[in-house]
Amino acid sequence: MFNKIAVVGAGNVGATTAQRLAEAELAKTVVLVDVAEGIPQGKALDLAQSGPVYGYDTQMIGTNGYDEVAGAELVVITAGIARKPGMSRDDLLETNAKIIRSVSQEIKRVAPDSIVIVVSNPLDVMCHVALEATGFPKERVIGMAGVLDTSRFRTFIAEAADVSVKDVQAFVLGGHGDSMVPLVRYSSIAGIPIDKFIAQDKLDEIVLRARNGGAEIVKHLKTGSAFYAPSASVLDMVESIVKDKKRILPAAAYLQGEYGVNNLYVGVPCKLGAKGLLQVIELDLTAEEKDALSISVNDVAENVEKLKAFA
Repeated sequence: MFNKIAVVGAGNVGATTAQRLAEAELAKTVVLVDVAEGIPQGKALDLAQSGPVYGYDTQMIGTNGYDEVAGAELVVITAGIARKPGMSRDDLLETNAKIIRSVSQEIKRVAPDSIVIVVSNPLDVMCHVALEATGFPKERVIGMAGVLDTSRFRTFIAEAADVSVKDVQAFVLGGHGDSMVPLVRYSSIAGIPIDKFIAQDKLDEIVLRARNGGAEIVKHLKTGSAFYAPSASVLDMVESIVKDKKRILPAAAYLQGEYGVNNLYVGVPCKLGAKGLLQVIELDLTAEEKDALSISVNDVAENVEKLKAFA
């Protein structure tokens, strides 16, 4: 158990993440930070009052500043504007970059030894902002995207094959967006290749739906974006770090040569433990998979270049 974990951003993703962290008792104290006066305080109090019912003793703190974050071992950044119908993740670039830069500078000031998990969109680029603003080593700035994308992919596979999601294993590479690369060849049901259960044309539909998984939810909600699955995905990563589980999870990592990519955040299989990113796992890819990953990487690189214009 960590002494303190902070969640920056008390919107749907942040507040639900704080709830999951409290219920899992991964830290003695969970701090919820937001610029909106009263919102983090009220939600933290509500969560604290859930403790006796749910059975957790996690101390909840809501604040508009960062002094209460001091000494946190891990910080989750969910701050920023959410997508609305018709918006791509890239549409959020300039606004969220300014927010993440400010947040990251505060984290550097009050929690210089912390591990940072970035959730804000566009995810891969916001990881770059956080890395530069904190000056932390790459092992301590990681992006949450792959766990979520993979969870969506696994959900659709389980539905199509009529099996339990617990038996579905899958991986997604690349940027968190429409060009992500669901790896059908590395996906299985109870260790059995999924093409034994699902026809290729249906698999193609599932891959497309996984790529558009976030947009599908935004279309339904109309005034917001997903938060239940994203917060659950954050919990998966935090638990592996806090408990030093060394799980292999898909996450956005700063690559320096792996997969032939240099100085970019890209979604890849990562070993996560007490020190953050312990290892990037390199998979053998076919020519077709390499081409798909290259397209996704180029999309990330283009957004990083756009970001420089806003600096």
